[in-house]
Amino acid sequence: MIEYHKINTVYKRTPDGRLMLGDWSCPEFAYLKDCEWIGTEKVDGTNIRIHWKAGCGFKIGGKTDNAQIPILLLDKLNEIFGDNRLDKTIEKASELTLYGEGFGARIQKGGGSYIPDGVGFVLFDVLVDQWWLRREDVVDIAKSIGIPYVPEAYRGPLLPAIEEVRAGFHSAWGPFTAEGMVLKPAVELQTRAGQRIVTKIKTRDFVRVA
Repeated sequence: MIEYHKINTVYKRTPDGRLMLGDWSCPEFAYLKDCEWIGTEKVDGTNIRIHWKAGCGFKIGGKTDNAQIPILLLDKLNEIFGDNRLDKTIEKASELTLYGEGFGARIQKGGGSYIPDGVGFVLFDVLVDQWWLRREDVVDIAKSIGIPYVPEAYRGPLLPAIEEVRAGFHSAWGPFTAEGMVLKPAVELQTRAGQRIVTKIKTRDFVRVA
């Protein structure tokens, strides 16, 4: 089961962790800043992987193979996926991995803002064989399985997205400030090293900047 890749923050940081505004963390961000990017709300939770293979069922993993998943969340994930739901709905793939966020009360400090009295799972990416699915295909997979997916929060150039996060925007889960955005070019792209071009912007990073 492949671990989810690292996502670079949009700007570089100082040694004490502050953002260096205008100093892009990757040259690709600077080059593509005026292209269309798709931003989804960043959910404050814990990374979860659901690996499925036809005829073998599903396997639950955390951010890494050694990550410990809270029992309350693990029970919820087994409830969501334990009815052979994937076997019944996935028809065109023999193997895939769902990447999402486990969130809610007792998962993170502010998890109760999302779900005051429970936990849940929200999908943000899907890998089929070696292919990362497009946003619309991720949404289709989520709908076919019957699980939520991260809401789209922005479309447009990169700089206005940064300013929107800096100003603070409401979460789709309620009247509280979203943790931030994860942004990808509207067309899936990779660096010369074969890494996906994707970035994140956290609202709290703008409390202290260089």
